[in-house]
Amino acid sequence: MFKKILIANRGEIACRVAATARRFGVRTVAVYSDADARAKHVAVCDEALHLGAAPAAQSYLLGEKIITAALASGAEAIHPGYGFLSENAEFAEACETAGLVLIGPPASAMRAMGSKSAAKTLMESARVPLVPGYHGSNQEPIFLRGEATRIGYPVLIKASAGGGGKGMRIVQSAAEFDAALASCKREALSSFRDDQVLIERYLTRPRHIEIQVFADRHGNCVYLHERDCSVQRRHQKVLEEAPAPGMSAQRRRAMGEAAVAAALAVNYVGAGTVEFIAEAGPGGEAGEFFFMEMNTRLQVEHPVTEMITGYDLVEWQLRVAAGEPLPATQDQLLIHGHALEARIYAENPDKNFFPSTGTLQHLRLPAAVEFDRGMHEGTPAAVRIDSGIRAGDPITPFYDPMIAKLIVWGADREQALARMRAALAATQIVGLSTNVAFLARLMNDTAFAGGDFDTGLIERHRATLLPAAQAPTADMLVLATAAMLRAESHDGQTDPWGQASGWRLNQAYRRVMKFTAAGGPGEVTVFYAREGLRLAVGAAPAETLAIDPPGAQASTLRLMWGTQALAGDVVSDGENLEVFSAGRHVVLTLSNPLAHAGEHEVDDARLTAPMPGKIVSVLVKNGERVAKGASLLVMEAMKMEHTVYAPDDGVVEEVLFAVGDQVTEGAQLISFAQPAAKA
Repeated sequence: MFKKILIANRGEIACRVAATARRFGVRTVAVYSDADARAKHVAVCDEALHLGAAPAAQSYLLGEKIITAALASGAEAIHPGYGFLSENAEFAEACETAGLVLIGPPASAMRAMGSKSAAKTLMESARVPLVPGYHGSNQEPIFLRGEATRIGYPVLIKASAGGGGKGMRIVQSAAEFDAALASCKREALSSFRDDQVLIERYLTRPRHIEIQVFADRHGNCVYLHERDCSVQRRHQKVLEEAPAPGMSAQRRRAMGEAAVAAALAVNYVGAGTVEFIAEAGPGGEAGEFFFMEMNTRLQVEHPVTEMITGYDLVEWQLRVAAGEPLPATQDQLLIHGHALEARIYAENPDKNFFPSTGTLQHLRLPAAVEFDRGMHEGTPAAVRIDSGIRAGDPITPFYDPMIAKLIVWGADREQALARMRAALAATQIVGLSTNVAFLARLMNDTAFAGGDFDTGLIERHRATLLPAAQAPTADMLVLATAAMLRAESHDGQTDPWGQASGWRLNQAYRRVMKFTAAGGPGEVTVFYAREGLRLAVGAAPAETLAIDPPGAQASTLRLMWGTQALAGDVVSDGENLEVFSAGRHVVLTLSNPLAHAGEHEVDDARLTAPMPGKIVSVLVKNGERVAKGASLLVMEAMKMEHTVYAPDDGVVEEVLFAVGDQVTEGAQLISFAQPAAKA
């Protein structure tokens, strides 16, 4: 086993690798950018070395600098994690030249599988089933459009060197093809420095099922069963589970053997994932399957495989890289129970899942264990969290906006679903938008809970998964009001003498609290009297209020309102009160006319940036008339392209930024000669 390794990555995967290394007494060296100087992965490693500026191209993608850092630290090997340089054949060769072991496959396997087009040609010769499509080198737009017509719409355009949903577009008709192709190529060039694409038939009810494979230097190769990754938004995974629902033992064996054949075809070594697409049957069961690609690295969703097999895949990586044989044979790799992984992202599902930036003012995750505390032995814990983020940390536009991976295990799928629902209900995040409420709705979706789903689930169920915001409920309004009253008191009791407003000596006094929320307003009237406080929500009768003294958590409230016992957490974030109760979360703002006196409403004849990013394409010009929903410009943020659409009919007065310009969130992008609704 190695004595010291350098982890050439950041965030939760760097923390995850460090956990296994620590368990084996292997010292770890972290690397970090300017944006990550105080990051968790820096704190959990034994040493840390600075790489460069915040953008990945000036830090985590500097292979030469990483190798220099590894040599200077005395590290014997480099673990690349996933993303960044993990599938870069040139980096793998440079490590070997420098006398360092790369904890991953050989450069030859990376090259063979790094190009989706070349990989499909290789898989065809290895008799691995392929989706009909074009995987050749001719990249002329006219030729590619012709191939799309030959294959038949809808088609999927994919970056040959891509992954993670980047450089991928579904095209429904020939009229959409040219714009989609141009967007794919731009995104692919930006993310992978290679704009070559392939075109495939798009299956109407596809299931995304992948097989975890592992090979050593002694000729052994096994599959550790499958993961279902069909629940996706913008072609990126949201939730994964193992084993896949509706998977027969015969289908599992066929897919596993095909995945092993794919790995053996490129003389693979280490951890890899062979991704298949399968046509979903009437009940969601996996039908005919086709090879999509092979990821020559560890995957984000590897924890669900660890939970059902009981093996530490990072440990396997270390052992194989050190020259040891695989720790288990195929007949020893059994399935125990069911596991789910939910990716908690800083993003706004109501705005097409746009990434969100900001600081984690408050972070409370469910009671769980990290991988290095008992997860590798015996029965898996019910809940596990893999995260590289702590309260107070920023989410920047430079990297993937994942906050944490929430992983649960159950004896069966039903128990795993119940545990995931409870874990999501216990999750509290303040400071930026997240997908936690969306994930909770997904857990309760009838089709998903019943195992009848495919990659189109979210889009088909938008009405229930992404409903309009609801007005705040009475108990949420009462909790917010009680939190304010408690904060105004001196000792946690509602002492009328210690308040600026409230009880009066010779007369009753009432105070009206007006709140606003995304789903509408709410009003609470507080009545101060000798016998105590009474609260009325809206026009309902007032009820007595009794607030328990603060507990260990300052944000936690327990109270009696009339005959109702209420409990929850209320976190103050600037002017907002973020209320968490019974798995619900609402953001309330107390209306204060004096605090905003003199402010003017924002002119509707403008369009603002929904997030920080770079302008990569401007699709309109000054003086052009646009209809509601028309594409105006394209922004790149967090390695993905996002199209900004016209919020209403209007005439473009001025486009305020050019291609290549960086913009901040909220910056005015376009002004309109005729009013258009705000973005």
